[in-house]
Amino acid sequence: MRLSFSRSAFVSGVLAALALSGLDAVAQSYDPVAAAAAANAKLGNQPGDAPQLGLSHLRNNVTSSVLPLEWDMKTGKNVKFSARLGSQTYASPVVANGRVFVGTNNSAGFVKRFPAKVDLGCLVAYDATNGKFLWQHSNEKLPTGRVQDWEQLGICSSPVVSGSKLWYISNRDELCCLDTEGFLDGENDGPFKEEPNENKDEADVIWKLDLIKLGASPHNASSCSITVVGDVLLATTSNGVDEGHKKVAQANAPVFLAVDKNTGKVLWSDGSSGANIMHGTWSSPVFAELGGAQQAIFAGGDGWLYSFDIAGENGKAKLLWKFDCNPKASIYKLERATRNPLIGTPVVYDGLVYVGVGEDPEHGEGNGHMWCVDPTKRGDVSPTQVFNSKDPSKPIEHKRVQALEKDKGDFERDNPNSALVWHYEGSDTKKFESTMHRTLASAAIKDNLLFIADQSGLFHCLDAKTGKPHWTHDMLAASWSTALIANDRVYIADVDGEMSVFKLSAEKELIAELSLDTPVFTTPVAANGILYVATFNTLYAIEEGASSKPGTEAGGGE
Repeated sequence: MRLSFSRSAFVSGVLAALALSGLDAVAQSYDPVAAAAAANAKLGNQPGDAPQLGLSHLRNNVTSSVLPLEWDMKTGKNVKFSARLGSQTYASPVVANGRVFVGTNNSAGFVKRFPAKVDLGCLVAYDATNGKFLWQHSNEKLPTGRVQDWEQLGICSSPVVSGSKLWYISNRDELCCLDTEGFLDGENDGPFKEEPNENKDEADVIWKLDLIKLGASPHNASSCSITVVGDVLLATTSNGVDEGHKKVAQANAPVFLAVDKNTGKVLWSDGSSGANIMHGTWSSPVFAELGGAQQAIFAGGDGWLYSFDIAGENGKAKLLWKFDCNPKASIYKLERATRNPLIGTPVVYDGLVYVGVGEDPEHGEGNGHMWCVDPTKRGDVSPTQVFNSKDPSKPIEHKRVQALEKDKGDFERDNPNSALVWHYEGSDTKKFESTMHRTLASAAIKDNLLFIADQSGLFHCLDAKTGKPHWTHDMLAASWSTALIANDRVYIADVDGEMSVFKLSAEKELIAELSLDTPVFTTPVAANGILYVATFNTLYAIEEGASSKPGTEAGGGE
C-alpha cells in the first residue's frame, strides 16, 4: 500500500486496531448477520426482511441466505417474478412485511392522474410474493430544475420500514412518513390530511418535513437513505453547491439531522461541513454503539467523516469525532480532482468504521481512498493536521479546495490523536488493476474479508482488520453497487447488467457471471431467501426453483 502520510501514523493505527480487535478467536467469531438481526429486532418487521439500505443501521449488506447461482430472464428459470419500474432507477429496493419498496421515475405510468409522460419522483410499493403493483407516492419535480432536481432521476433514496410505517426522502428534499399500506386499508392516517385523493393506488402520507424550508439546497438530486434508531431518524439534507459549482448555495444550512420519527420534529441539526462541501451531500447515515457511546455517523460532502452523540446536548448536536478522508495536499476540481467527497455509506463491522471516497460519475474517474477508523477516539482524529508557519502552535481551519497549500506556508504534522487503523489506495497506484478508484459503494464485510467495488469497475477484496489487499477483479464495466454477501458467496452487479459471483475467500474464485439484461445502478438485496434486484427498468425477484412465464411482467393497479 502507498500511504500519503507518515509510516509512524499508519503503524500506530494498525497496532491500535490489533489491540482493539485482538485478531483472535473473539474477533473471528463476530457475526454480521446476527449483528444486523439484533439491530433490526425492534423495528417490528418479519425476521429475514431487508428493511433499509445495507440491511440494518450498521449498513453491512450480509445475509445467511443461500441464493441461486444461475437464472435466465428469457426462460424464467429461478425467476419468481419481474415487475416494471420506471425508465431510470437508482434507489435500491427494501423488503419488509411482504412488501417491496423501490424509488424510480414515472415512466411506468401506474397512477391514472399522472400519465407516463409526466416526470415525477415515485416511491412504488409492490407485493413481495408476486410483484403486483400496490400503490405509489407521486412527487412533482422542483421548479428550480436540474440544479436541484435533475430530470428523470426519480427517487434516489431507499426508505426505512418499521412495522406499518416507512420514512424516506423524496426528490423534493422532503422527509416523508408514509403508511406502508397506502389507502388499501381504507384509512387516512394523519396528521397530514392534504392528499389529493384517497385512491387505493396512492400513498397515505402521515407527515412531511420540508428540508428546503429548513434552509437546505440540494444539488442535482436529494439522496439520503435514512435510518431509524428507537424514536430517532437520522438523515442528511443533501445540501450542495450552486449551479456554478463555485460555492455552497446555502453554506449555513443544516446538513446532518436527528428527527423525531413520530412527529417530524427536528431534535438537533449540524452544519459542520458548511462552506466546505465540494459538490453535494449524498451519503447516508449509520448508527452503532461504539466505545460506550451511541454514535450517529455521517459522511460529509466535504470529505470528512463525522460522529455525533445521537441524543445531542440541550437540543444541539454534540460532536464526538471527525476524520478527514483525503490527503491534506489533495485538490478539489470539477475534473481530475484528487480531493473527493464521500458518497458511499459508511459501514460498521466489529467495532470499526469503514468508508471510501467518491464523486459524481459525470465528473470522471479518479484514484480513491478506503479508510478504516477507530471510533473510540474523540475530537479531530484525522491522520495528520495542517499548520501554518505564521503560527505553528495550533492547527489551521480546514479549506474547501485544498487543505494544505505549501506556497502559503502550510505544513502538516502527524496527529497524536489519530483514529486511523488503515488506509488503502491500492497495492500499486501506477497500475490500473492495482489501484483503488473513486467509489459510490459501501463495503460488505464477513469473516474479516472486506469487498468493495469502485467506479472504474475493479472489485477489491481486503483484510478488514489490516487493509492488506488479497485480490482485485476487473469487471470490465463500471459499478455503482454495494456487494451482497450471501452465506459463502459474494454477489456484485455492474452497469452493463452483469452479476458476478465469487466465493467468500481470500483467494479469488469467480463462481458465475450472470446476466440481468439491463444496466444495474442499485444494490442487490436478499430477504427471506429471495434475491431482489432493481435494474434500470425492472424489479426482479430470484429464487431457487422458482419459474415465471417468459416475457411477462407483474404489475397493474386496480
